[in-house]
Amino acid sequence: MTAYLECAGVAKRFGGVAALNRVHLSVRQREILGLIGPNGSGKTTLFNVISGLIRPEEGRVVFRGRDITRMAPHSICRLGIARTYQIVRPFRTLTVLENVVVAATYGRQRETRLHRARAEAERWLEFTGLAGRAGALPGQLPLVEQKRLEMTRSLATRPELLLLDEVMGGLNPTGVDACLAVIRRIRDELGITLIMVEHVMQAVMGVSERVLVLSNGERIAEGKPAEVVSDPRVIEAYLGEKYAQARRR
Repeated sequence: MTAYLECAGVAKRFGGVAALNRVHLSVRQREILGLIGPNGSGKTTLFNVISGLIRPEEGRVVFRGRDITRMAPHSICRLGIARTYQIVRPFRTLTVLENVVVAATYGRQRETRLHRARAEAERWLEFTGLAGRAGALPGQLPLVEQKRLEMTRSLATRPELLLLDEVMGGLNPTGVDACLAVIRRIRDELGITLIMVEHVMQAVMGVSERVLVLSNGERIAEGKPAEVVSDPRVIEAYLGEKYAQARRR
């Protein structure tokens, strides 16, 4: 089956340090792929390459059969790829509603009529459970709702592929469960393909159909969640070589 998105041999270096070392990634349409690994393993760098924020020295990124490796971020967004950021980045002087209106205006549909962009934004706020916070400023929201605003803005661009960068980081168990429910709806009701960077293993195990593991910029494992978390290479990357050796005894 042809991959919906494919990264082939992607490499990126910063000052001689290989953040990504010829990484391969593929995701099927309507799939939820988990992307995990220790801090500094290259996960966000890979998202930055896919979304056009940075360009790789080697390799290419293909979305729906089209090479997007050297396209600008706004062009990639209009093709149907949206993302969130690990550290929330709202327009802090705009209300929650206005933040989403901006996304609706400059996304795939480019809804230039304000009343239509507003209606579109209101629809997405309703979908993510933020309709009651439309008039608030982002700084007035608790972290769980700021993370949800990131998701709402991304959805308002009308993506076909959504890159979620640690949308559950810092959330309590109740917040994680609420976020997981929204993610399931995004795939099941909207048919959007998702790639999730996440450290909350409950989230990865709960919704991902496959998991890909990076360590030191390299792919070290890929498979179903239960298989990946028991892989000695993954255990070593997260917990250290001694721990992995002890488990093998």
